[in-house]
Amino acid sequence: QVQLVESGGGLVQPGGSLRLSCAASGSVASINGMGWYRQTPGNQRDLVATITRGGWTNYADSVKGRFTISRDNAKNTIYLQMSSLKPEDTAVYYCNANLQSGTTFPFENYWGQGTQVTVSS
Repeated sequence: QVQLVESGGGLVQPGGSLRLSCAASGSVASINGMGWYRQTPGNQRDLVATITRGGWTNYADSVKGRFTISRDNAKNTIYLQMSSLKPEDTAVYYCNANLQSGTTFPFENYWGQGTQVTVSS
């Protein structure tokens, strides 16, 4: 059983910062790409940032220069450092990982349960 567990969400004022974490646990054999997505009510889930096992990153235009994704392969964990937060960053943030739950299993996409980020004064 594989789980992605997110933490670090909460309420922050505009211009503030938050750091999200996502750890993959359970029978994880190998992980390819990992990333963060976000979703607001009535809308689709959108990409925020992704990172490969080798550390290559990709960001949505709306967060470039404000958010930084990083990864600790030894801990099967990714982070999202969010700075200069805006009210429009308010959303549920989901962690995603393309991983292998056993050495004989195929790579599949897994999602965390989501963590709420609210940017408001």
